[in-house]
Amino acid sequence: MDTITLNNGVVMPALGYGVFQTPADETATAVAEALRVGYRHIDTAAAYFNEAGVGQAIGESGIGRDDLFIETKVWVSDYGYDETLHAFEKATAKLGIDQLDLLILHQPAPSRWQKVVDAYRALERLYADGKVRAIGVSNFMPSHLTDLLAATEIVPAVNQIEIHPYFQQKELLALNTAHGTVNQAWSPIGGITFYPGWGDGKRSTLDDPTIGEIATAHGRTPAQVMLRWHVQEGRQVIPKSVTPSRIAENFDVFDFELTAAELATVDALDTGVRGGPDPEAPRDEWFDFAIPEA
Repeated sequence: MDTITLNNGVVMPALGYGVFQTPADETATAVAEALRVGYRHIDTAAAYFNEAGVGQAIGESGIGRDDLFIETKVWVSDYGYDETLHAFEKATAKLGIDQLDLLILHQPAPSRWQKVVDAYRALERLYADGKVRAIGVSNFMPSHLTDLLAATEIVPAVNQIEIHPYFQQKELLALNTAHGTVNQAWSPIGGITFYPGWGDGKRSTLDDPTIGEIATAHGRTPAQVMLRWHVQEGRQVIPKSVTPSRIAENFDVFDFELTAAELATVDALDTGVRGGPDPEAPRDEWFDFAIPEA
């Protein structure tokens, strides 16, 4: 397993296991399988409503807490200084741990920007108090990052964003890197291109013939090629699956290497078309659903 060092010196695995859209009653089983395979970074979120399942799996795993990297996200309805401090308490109670390795804001929510700033200041407080080892953001675009940096003290350690061969956000990747912020790819194998609802009419990256040719050349799967592409270009990735064979497949990407020409070929697949929700769009009704207490 390769690792990535964050801007405060904290080390995280280069590849983690995500539980977006994993049903609450399946989460503990799926995470347990991921931990058995060898994953040590688990990414969840308050808005996934499955933090308790993650907590059950890590509690029953027998793996030492120091060997795990646990990341979760604060939802927009819990933004605000005091609200975000309480969101930390809710998350850690569900996860069954006292300290988070990484806590991030889930959405930029530009229509309620002061709440965003207050929420991030709460993350800074949690970091100063040693309750979280690193803090960051998710889905923040260049303007959001610029405004946040002007209003707060700590540069985000991570920005978790939609990145896959069909949507690469190269300007945002470069900006994050310039600030020392790790690019963390959600939907790293293009899952958002075919999730029901968001993916209607979109092509799946898994069926892309160019990626398929590279996979065949290495005796690998398209998913493994895409994950390897991310890792070699310095991004942290959090693929998700509840299927044991795919959980194992996604983890097995550290014993082969793509050539410079192959990397450039995947880079050239960028369409510039977002697959998931637009972080700039107003979505107040969606932002307002409540996160339950522990």
